Order: sequence, then structure tokens, then C-alpha cells
Amino acid sequence: MNARRFLTAFQAMSAKGLPTNFQADFELLKHKDMDLSIRLGALLGFNALLLASAIQPISASPGAPLSLDAATQPFEVLVISLGVMLMSFSGYLCVRGILIGEEFETDDLGEEDGEKLKERLFAAFCRSIDEQHRALSRASKFTLAGGLVTLAGCLWIMVAKM
Repeated sequence: MNARRFLTAFQAMSAKGLPTNFQADFELLKHKDMDLSIRLGALLGFNALLLASAIQPISASPGAPLSLDAATQPFEVLVISLGVMLMSFSGYLCVRGILIGEEFETDDLGEEDGEKLKERLFAAFCRSIDEQHRALSRASKFTLAGGLVTLAGCLWIMVAKM
């Protein structure tokens, strides 16, 4: 469903007059949806910062305090790579969560069927919010796991160099 069809369906319903409780419910759902999108975007940005710092041991020039040599330190490289993969998957979940939309069908609804349209609209928002919340929850766990694995790898590197 594209935005134009969504707007047309909403305008057809609102032309008959929307009760104030409907408008309040609709605003609540819109704000919750926007809040989750902002949180997912913030976590995605945080993942980008963590990923940039997590790849430093692998990409640093030899002799740097956290540099790794894949030939002589394969296990440390694997640990850091695992942390990078976990955080990358978290980023994927964030992007996937951001892309979730409020989609529903209006083809089988007549002009006078405003109650079904409201029901589908609210159901679409609730489903979207639930999916975004699940994506945020899972992404947060993968970010935490990736950060901890990377931290453990960096500590391992530092202890070995001391």
C-alpha cells in the first residue's frame, strides 16, 4: 500500500468526522511509532561508532598498542571479528526495524465502512510498533554482546602486550 492510498482512506474516514478519542488514540500510536524509530536510529548510530572502534585492532598498523597480526594471533583476531559480526547483525536489525511500515489493505472496504478502516489502521500501527520494539530489543542485546566480546578481545590484547 502506498502513502497516497493510505491518505485517501484516512481522508475518507475523517470526512465523516473523527471523534476526539480516535484522534487521541491515533496521536498516541504515531508518537510511539516515531519514538521507536528514533531509538532504532540512535542505536544504529551507536553501532556505527562501536564498529569503527572494534575494527581498530585488526586494521591498526603493526606496533600500535592494540594492533593484531592475524598470522601470529589468530584467536584474538577471531574474537574481535566475532564482536564485529555481532554488532553488524545488530545494525541490520536496526535498519530492518526502521523500515517497518504501517501497511494494511483497503480494497475490500466500502465508503461507509469507517469502523473497519479504523480497526485496520490501529491494528497496522500496533503491529508496526510491536515489530519495531522486538527489533530494538534484539538489536540492543546484539550490540551489548558484540561490545562485550570486543572489550574482552581488547583486554586480551593489552594483557598479552604487557
